[in-house]
Amino acid sequence: MSASVTALVALAGTAAGGAYLTSHSADGAATPVASVASASSRAPSAGGGTPSATASEEPRVEYDALVAAAVRRVAGDARLSVAVFDAESGAGGAYESAPGQTFDTASIVKVDILAALLLTAQDEGRDLTASERASAAAMIENSDNVSATRLLQVVGGESALDAANGRLGLIGTTASHAWGLTQTTAADQVRLLAAVFAEGEDADTPLSEESRDYVQELMGQVEADQRWGVSAAGSGSLLKNGWMPRTTTGLWDINSVGRVESGGRSYLVAVLSDGHATQQAGVTLVEAAAKAAVEAVAAAG
Repeated sequence: MSASVTALVALAGTAAGGAYLTSHSADGAATPVASVASASSRAPSAGGGTPSATASEEPRVEYDALVAAAVRRVAGDARLSVAVFDAESGAGGAYESAPGQTFDTASIVKVDILAALLLTAQDEGRDLTASERASAAAMIENSDNVSATRLLQVVGGESALDAANGRLGLIGTTASHAWGLTQTTAADQVRLLAAVFAEGEDADTPLSEESRDYVQELMGQVEADQRWGVSAAGSGSLLKNGWMPRTTTGLWDINSVGRVESGGRSYLVAVLSDGHATQQAGVTLVEAAAKAAVEAVAAAG
């Protein structure tokens, strides 16, 4: 396992115990996230040996606490979960308004469906068909729902998506036949992003370099009016957003995941939220939370 992914797993912990990291058309009091042993500002060595005396004596930065404090300043009593990870340094942290929460994915699950499709094609030793590529582009770039439904069927439905997620390292995500109601966490979304944005042909991810490049290409071509969200935290964003009013309440789910550049570094960012009276209110909060979280990690790093 690469140093960056090892650090990510350490920060994210598990859903069962230990740590928590916490579409235009429809496609409690805040408390700090349960703490993990925070990562230091230096990522673990790839070989995993005993750290040097100098490294072990470095002050440890409580990234979870920093991110939680930053996000709480903009989140109020909103229900949301935020995770941010600097793949270069291994620094990262999270905020969750209530430990153990999961959120509807809405359309961010479309990145997950695409990753599962690419794993299927890899397993079968083939390229995507022209039809699959057309559906994938529409699903990511335009957030087309019909394409998402079709491709979920191609990969074998929700049980196959769960199986793909196991290979991708997601531990807190449960797929749904109604794909927008798939349940997930910010930590799992950052794990998925780590699999998509891993670098090099020998990267520790089940996605091939060609598959990763394809997902990144589509995430960089999302139509202009869907490029809100984590893009507020930096430049050069590659992203996918999800937005959905719940029929039972009329309140909005607003989510955003992706990679941004800030201060010469790349950050993987996931913000999940629900319970918004309007779509725009949710977008505003998600953008503020993404920006606050990235700034907190960057300032400490």
